[in-house]
Amino acid sequence: MTPGDHRTYRLRIAEHLDDRWATWFDGFTLASYDDGSCTITGEVADQAQLHGILARLRDLGVTLVSLRALDDDERPQSTCVTRSPAAPGRDHDARPRVGC
Repeated sequence: MTPGDHRTYRLRIAEHLDDRWATWFDGFTLASYDDGSCTITGEVADQAQLHGILARLRDLGVTLVSLRALDDDERPQSTCVTRSPAAPGRDHDARPRVGC
């Protein structure tokens, strides 16, 4: 990542984060899944910001499952959804989450 080159990242963690954590990850989309995992998706300005996000997850004591840079067509469409696990290699089905 070069200076000024923003990338969108999706981090998957093994635990759910409730809605109160959305402000701690300001500008990022949190999505909870029926399998107990959660994704945090958003634009990252530089490596320092990415490392800051990873440090926050470390400080929360959650388990990082994956970290992936997204293509432009994979950017999040909504700010709060719950998803059901799909077959391996397939995307998840998104459903609105009550109480978001």
